[in-house]
Formats: sequence, structure tokens, C-alpha cells
Amino acid sequence: MDQRHYRKGRMDNPSNYTIAINKLRDRGVEVEDIAKITYELQTKYIKDLTLEICIEHVTRVILKREVQHAIFVAIDLDVLAEKKLLSEPLQSIVESDLGLFGVDEVLALSVVNVYGSIGMTNFGYVDKLKPGIIGHLDNEGKTGGRVNTFLDDIVGAIAASASSSVAHNYAG
Repeated sequence: MDQRHYRKGRMDNPSNYTIAINKLRDRGVEVEDIAKITYELQTKYIKDLTLEICIEHVTRVILKREVQHAIFVAIDLDVLAEKKLLSEPLQSIVESDLGLFGVDEVLALSVVNVYGSIGMTNFGYVDKLKPGIIGHLDNEGKTGGRVNTFLDDIVGAIAASASSSVAHNYAG
């Protein structure tokens, strides 16, 4: 973790960034996976956009305390559901990723709310299409014995937020 982000006040605790990245990695998600979705969302609008720029913006999003907290909550709820440690009916709802549940999307919206209307519309788009790692997480949650009810939405929210950040910084 580059300590300059901490000195500039971009996050309260540099170790929380590392914890968030490690929790994502433990669940099979890399920053680059999220950046690829961000790239897909913005490449047709921004000439000369690179994956490296998208990685930088995904990193900026994850540096935010609110995003770190959402990652912690999302992953812990999914893990608790995998271990069957939630009470009913919440256990069944989260474990089955019930379509009308919506709380997973509400948590994700807390992330994109920081990034305005572009973040919101991009989140709706990726939540519906489930590109890249989002689709993998969603399928794994349905067929692989893992619960990713909250994680797929948080990853989508991070990608959508980074996309908004890129747009605000590079679009004309």
C-alpha cells in the first residue's frame, strides 16, 4: 500500500485497505478483474483509456472508508451464510440469493451513491448483464457451493464507481 494515500487523507487506516484487498482476493477477486469491467464500461467513450488507468481508479474507490466497510459487511455476510450461521429466514434468503431480497443491492448502492448518477446507471447496467468477474461470482454462488449474494453486487458497485471516476476525470 502506497503510504501517500494515507498522508493525503484518502483513508483513515491504511491497514483497512490491505484487509479489504486481501478479503476480495480470498474470495477470488483481484483489483484487475474489477478494472477490466471499468475498462469495458468506459473504453468506447474515452480515447486512449488503458487498463492501468482503470486499476488506478478502482484503487481510489477501494481507498474510501465507506467502500472498505461495505466490502467487510458483504464478504462477512456471505461467509456466515456459507457456514449456515445466519438465523432463518435470513439464512435461506441469502444462501439462495433470492431475487426479491434487494438488501444486497442496497448495500452496493451505498458505494455508488458517492459517485453520482453515472455510478448509479453503470451499477444497474452491470447488475443486469453481470460481465466478467461479476458473472463468475454470480454463477459460483448458484452452482459452486459458495455464497456470493453480497459480493457480486459490491464488485459491480466498485466497477461502476471507478467507471464514474474515470468519466469525471477523462470525459469531455
